[in-house]
Amino acid sequence: MATPHIKANPGDIAERVLLPGDPLRAKFIAENFLEDAVCYNEVRGMYGFTGTYKGKRVSVQGTGMGVPSISIYTHELITHFGCKRLMRIGSCGSFQPEVKLMDVIIGMSASTDSAINNRRFNGRTFAPTADAELLFSAWENSKKLGVNAVAGNILTADTFYEDDPEDWKVWANHGVLAVEMEAAALYTLAAKHHVQALCLLTVSDSFITGEAASPEMRQEGFRQMMELALETI
Repeated sequence: MATPHIKANPGDIAERVLLPGDPLRAKFIAENFLEDAVCYNEVRGMYGFTGTYKGKRVSVQGTGMGVPSISIYTHELITHFGCKRLMRIGSCGSFQPEVKLMDVIIGMSASTDSAINNRRFNGRTFAPTADAELLFSAWENSKKLGVNAVAGNILTADTFYEDDPEDWKVWANHGVLAVEMEAAALYTLAAKHHVQALCLLTVSDSFITGEAASPEMRQEGFRQMMELALETI
């Protein structure tokens, strides 16, 4: 049945779901990659579509930005609509010199400065990690598709505009590859509900060089990530 944020009927949403933050990216994927795509949700402008990819039912649902927003959509997709495989696809800022613009990062684990897991685990530390099957599959598919991918730890941050411009270096010095804003919540909820989750990210900015991808670079680079995600999920 419908939830406060997803207006869909039972069966409208596939067990496999891609989760872009941007709802217009969800629309782009539906229109360019899925066959017979049907829009099941427009609540708050957060589009959701279901279609087929190579004969398999796949949904794509926008989640918005940040831990609270993706937490709402992930919870509802799992508990109300029976989704079993959830894959975030988004952008990130690189912390490492070897991780270049338009590289794809496969998030093995997600460190975070969010307090959400401190609350959930009463101040104890939980390590949000990806599903191994999806992780290994994405890695193998990246080689088959010729995608320049790197796997490792990522940072889920609560702030986009950080007060301390040097704060990121603490994470970089400990091998964190890049920063985004949602993966730790997705991995935590997937673990709680015993479903599979993975985060794929396209590097759109570099903290090392100050470079930022052009709109043209983003479009082509994101298409690679979208194809990798669909082949994997």
